[in-house]
Amino acid sequence: MIYQSVNGPIEFKKVKQERFQAVINSLKDIRDIQEAHKSATGKFAPNFNALVKFVENGNYYIIQQRDSSYMEYDKDFGIDLQRDVKIVDTLNIIPVKDSLFKNDDRYKTLKYVPFSKDGKAEFDMKTATIEKGGKKVSVFKASVKKDVVLYDQPKDLRDRENALNSVEEINYDEIIVGDLNDVSTSGNWPPIYDRKTKK
Repeated sequence: MIYQSVNGPIEFKKVKQERFQAVINSLKDIRDIQEAHKSATGKFAPNFNALVKFVENGNYYIIQQRDSSYMEYDKDFGIDLQRDVKIVDTLNIIPVKDSLFKNDDRYKTLKYVPFSKDGKAEFDMKTATIEKGGKKVSVFKASVKKDVVLYDQPKDLRDRENALNSVEEINYDEIIVGDLNDVSTSGNWPPIYDRKTKK
């Protein structure tokens, strides 16, 4: 019992960090696709099917904008007047799939939470439109309860994890990216999870 009381939390921490890292990597992928979707369409995708479709069919347009002018005869004044125009050139078209995922098709299963029971639990993703500075702005949030990821761990350790409030931990009972009440695509995890590399 003494061994368990000392070793249990140590093992729990290892399991927790490995699982949380996988979940955060998925949330970062979701955020990357959502940001690409917003830059292409002006708003975030409402569901995972729309995200997958966007990755498979969407494109980034690399454009160049320049000012130009030309002379045009004006009937009212009876003379040539200068007209100023903006010219937009498309320099390149890059498929979203190539840009974000190269030869990887993990985007097809992004809705599923890593390490969840049977691998069938899904991230909760919502979008909304809020008013910010007099403008309507698209926002999104993707999240999962910690209990979904740690379902097979001891309840007392999960309860302690869900009550955490520290700068070095993921606070409270959810892992989140984005915000439905503010213009943010940040995650609620500490920087340690950003330093680790994907396996």
